Amino acid sequence: APSCCLCGRAVMAAGRPEAQDHPPENGFTPLEHPAPRLLPHIDGSVLPSLGGFGKHQKQLVVLTWIPALFIGFSQFSDYFLLAQPIGTCVQPLTNESNWTVASPPVTVTGGAPALQLKGNGTGEGYGDGSGLLCSCKEWRLELQTGLSQNVVTKWKLVCDSAWKVHIAKFSLLVGSIFGYLVMGVMADWFGRHPVLILSVLFMLVFGLSVAFSVNVTMFSTLRFFEGFCLAGLALSLYVLRIELCLPGWRFSMTMVASFLMVGGQLLMPGVAALCRNWPDRDDWQVLQIVIISPFVLMLPYVWIFPESLRWLLATQHYRRSKAMMLHIARKNQVDMTTEPSGVLTELEQELHKKPQRTCIVKMMSTRNLWKNIVVLCVNSLTGYGIHHCFARSMMDPEAQPTALCHADYYTMAGIAVATCLALCPAVGLMGRRGGLLTFMIITALASLLQLGLLNLIGKYSLRHDTVLRDTLNRKFSVAFSIIGMFSSHAVSILSIFFCAEITPTVIRGGGLGLVLASAGFGMLTAPIMELHNQKGYFLHHVIFACCTLLCIICLLLLPEPRGQPLPESLADGETFTRQTLLHPGEQHLLLAKSDRDYSRVHDTFVCRFDSLKEDFTASYNSL
Repeated sequence: APSCCLCGRAVMAAGRPEAQDHPPENGFTPLEHPAPRLLPHIDGSVLPSLGGFGKHQKQLVVLTWIPALFIGFSQFSDYFLLAQPIGTCVQPLTNESNWTVASPPVTVTGGAPALQLKGNGTGEGYGDGSGLLCSCKEWRLELQTGLSQNVVTKWKLVCDSAWKVHIAKFSLLVGSIFGYLVMGVMADWFGRHPVLILSVLFMLVFGLSVAFSVNVTMFSTLRFFEGFCLAGLALSLYVLRIELCLPGWRFSMTMVASFLMVGGQLLMPGVAALCRNWPDRDDWQVLQIVIISPFVLMLPYVWIFPESLRWLLATQHYRRSKAMMLHIARKNQVDMTTEPSGVLTELEQELHKKPQRTCIVKMMSTRNLWKNIVVLCVNSLTGYGIHHCFARSMMDPEAQPTALCHADYYTMAGIAVATCLALCPAVGLMGRRGGLLTFMIITALASLLQLGLLNLIGKYSLRHDTVLRDTLNRKFSVAFSIIGMFSSHAVSILSIFFCAEITPTVIRGGGLGLVLASAGFGMLTAPIMELHNQKGYFLHHVIFACCTLLCIICLLLLPEPRGQPLPESLADGETFTRQTLLHPGEQHLLLAKSDRDYSRVHDTFVCRFDSLKEDFTASYNSL
């Protein structure tokens, strides 16, 4: 049979003139492969033919930087709108306790848990035993954060009503979580530009409405929708910025936006100070209006900011892509009539195709992509979650409230600046995966040393010198907290950027939304712990410390996207796998479909089995 097949191929080849002059080797004719398509290779073919990272792309990237400063204002507004005041009891409830008119005023913090007085004047309630007296008829509340009045002082959210402050903090974070999930899917289905414009419009509506809230319930509800729109705005700008850049520019352009967001955090106390003692409005209302009003500058984005060309090509919106490519070429001063690559010619041949959209749910049908996204979700959750643990350990419980507020706020902002400065050379030297792995290891070491070393110092050394022991414990705790906050913040930034690079364009919004929502869950642990008066804090830290060890193992499974083109389709995302240390091509060979003939192995196995069967039968008959 094999000889007949070879003869048949030879006869067919002999029927062609070129086959008679050049007989095929081994009886096979060479196959003609079609020319590779150019449109799916946006970083390698399309963008270089349009001028690369030219003037037009740079102008659009700058437009994505400007709102980053305003987003930083909104994300850190809770530190001032919901800051806890210092409360002085001016008129206690004398009918329910042994207080007298001559009793001195009692000063408490606004976030103190409810504590009622018995008839003998002793405290009783669900507090932490600090003896804070909340049985008071009239309070005098004073802020130490730049404003003279905020939401807490406006509606007297202290003692029995202190839990409403934590609900208000929940509302912005929970709204952001839902916004990342919903707006990410919408960005993949309808495009990045519609999500950006809708987010800006509703951000102005709900953000300005917050300033005119009449009670704390209305404030919390409107803050939920403000967080929802803020998430859509941040996500769409992040995706647009990534998709505008070539591989060599992606990280640097993203870090500039991160610096601007940290700049918003640093400028926020100054903005709050400028809004103090406003004549006609409450301070917090003026601050909210000042924070939201700059988003009016984004209304012209409806006309001046186009849709993502990368998304249009990946979803086969070829007619819109053609007009946009001509516009980009004209802006970059590239003559498309003489371009030799043939991108425009290939686009003309694809105009008849209908658009094809993809939902993030299809990620579950992949083999490697969903694992990579889940790993990054866990990394983002762990980074933001353990960041609060380090921040809580850094705070000095004996410091004055004014010094405590400003010192902690500027310390966290300074750590964020140092993180952004350290990320640039670290990622340049070690790459995305190496940098993420390094900072995760530092986070795990800082967490484990803080949990274990400090207990060893108190248990096995300096048992008699309690003052020196407490001083060393405090200094080591602060040192490990600063190191941990630095590295965990780097882990959070890199996890989000990593996801944007390895997720295909067709589902990049949904994939990035999942990682950002996981980060929101990590940040949500801070108000949850405050609501429970820091009960279970140690266990909370232990759980996240264990998660860091798990993340270190999982990070080794991720690919290295540095210098690589962005994947456009799900198939591109599947082939975007990690390279092994010894043999770079081994992973590709393991994942590729094998086309080898294993019939000989099967025949050998059958022959060996038949031989053993005959030997066993002969031995049985002889017995």
